[in-house]
Amino acid sequence: MRVTLTIALSGLLATSPAYATTLDINVEVPKLNVAEYHRPYVAVWLEGADQKVAANLSVWYQQSGNAEGHGTKWLPDLRQWWRKSGRTLTVPVDGVTGPTRPAGNHALSFSSQKADARAPSLQSLAPGNYTLVVEAVREVGGRELLKIPFTWPATAPQSGKAQGSTELGLVTLSVKP
Repeated sequence: MRVTLTIALSGLLATSPAYATTLDINVEVPKLNVAEYHRPYVAVWLEGADQKVAANLSVWYQQSGNAEGHGTKWLPDLRQWWRKSGRTLTVPVDGVTGPTRPAGNHALSFSSQKADARAPSLQSLAPGNYTLVVEAVREVGGRELLKIPFTWPATAPQSGKAQGSTELGLVTLSVKP
């Protein structure tokens, strides 16, 4: 009886919970009062201290074809993302790419634990200083790039924000241990 109980308790202690660090991002796409409005293409990624892409988190683009062609034709207009990572990807990327989004606030959440096989995981991120980069470009519009620095993994809650002026509104970042 004692042996069984000891083994059962030691099994419970060996499976202590693993805590995940979460990265919560809120991207505001502002409503613009213009004659010809097109939803923006948006890329969200992480850069390491060396300014190389550490993780592609989300890319929104027109996924269906129209008279002007397929939306992938204009992905190079996301210039910074394209030069650093986009041109080496074969889109669509499951869990990363998706359709353009309307004006409003859009929440994204990522974890250091693999919760969803389709979502980008931050498990492979080495400890260090990173920058969240959000780039937006719109046809018959402008382009905008916002950056928010943070440290990974988080030992204490961190937050940051950047305010866009044209194609992006407020972008917020919350990192929780």
